[in-house]
Amino acid sequence: MKVLLVNKFHYIKGGSETYYFSLGDLLEKRGHTVLWFSMQDERNLPCAQSEYFVDHVDFNASGHPMKTAEAALHLLYSREAGRKFARLLDDEKPDIVHLNIFQSQLTGSIVEEAYKRHIPMVYTAHDLKSVCPNYLMMHHGKTCEKCLDGHYWHCFANGCMKSSRAKSLLASMESYVYKHRKTYRKIDYVITPSLFYKKELEASGVFGCPIEHVRNFLPAGTAYEAGGRGSYFLYFGRLSGEKGIRTLIEAFGRAQVEEKLYIVGSGPEESALRELVKRLGMEDRILFLGFKTGSELKEIVANALCVCLPSEWYENGPYSILEAQALGRPAIVSDYGGLPELVEDGRTGYIAKAGDVSDLAEKIRKMSRSQMDSAYISGKAARAYSADLYAEHIVGIYKKLIP
Repeated sequence: MKVLLVNKFHYIKGGSETYYFSLGDLLEKRGHTVLWFSMQDERNLPCAQSEYFVDHVDFNASGHPMKTAEAALHLLYSREAGRKFARLLDDEKPDIVHLNIFQSQLTGSIVEEAYKRHIPMVYTAHDLKSVCPNYLMMHHGKTCEKCLDGHYWHCFANGCMKSSRAKSLLASMESYVYKHRKTYRKIDYVITPSLFYKKELEASGVFGCPIEHVRNFLPAGTAYEAGGRGSYFLYFGRLSGEKGIRTLIEAFGRAQVEEKLYIVGSGPEESALRELVKRLGMEDRILFLGFKTGSELKEIVANALCVCLPSEWYENGPYSILEAQALGRPAIVSDYGGLPELVEDGRTGYIAKAGDVSDLAEKIRKMSRSQMDSAYISGKAARAYSADLYAEHIVGIYKKLIP
């Protein structure tokens, strides 16, 4: 079987890229031919199909007004992406196309080309872009579902996209283009890593195909290890408002536990969060370790008492929790999105009310006093996030769709 994997980034940037590359590895190890389509970037991993990749587009960069206009037109419908993707389809003739994050940089033009050639398409919904112009279902710090019924003008009216009217207008227009061209209705099968996302997509009615909830998997070769009790609370990931880190810092200060809180990562809120810690007089209790990766990050996670992800937006199936559970670490998560699906409350962690400082502080105190079974957590993760089982299931979906 020849499978064409699509994602706008071809380097490890986040969870969708972890999934994209890990899925390719799984398929290749089972004897399938894997092709790739993405955007040019100096950080890209080597790839035989890189000549087909679209030119790099950065919608956040400032520049000449004409360049800005060109980028806006590209966001709505990229003729370049459609042309290059068509050439790749004609040259390689894949049996199936598996879409990941393709909107904005690659655009719906690639869906049109596969659809014209009657090539089946599977889409893994890593975010909510298909039903929300700004993909977060959140604006100005609050969750929002106003666009779920297809009235995307709410994004512009509320300035949802990075608090910019211009960017919000473009995001609204992009969603209306997809709706007008019936882009999502040309996809044959949708996979959602969380049951919550499945319900949201079904409620929207934007897709006309089966939508199946299939949990994310951890890469083949992941070691599921049960360690002893850790010595600190840990947050690792992007330092941005929707992650609930401000609430975490305030709750940790209120909890007054013996353990420290380590914060690993970087992002737009880092300076503000450091200032908050200083203002609370917690500089000796809450430590910023900076961005970490690889074996260094794994060691930090393995020695944590628990991992905290009190997100205040609709998370899907974040790898940070999966990776922590593989190492036998319990988690404290919020009750938003797919997060509560990943934690067995009181057994593999605790679920706190999103944005509630008092409730989160209580869960931190409970965790400090608890003795959760590390072997149970890692064993459950091994069964839930098995790469072999995922590969078997995904290949079964492909075979059902291929004529």
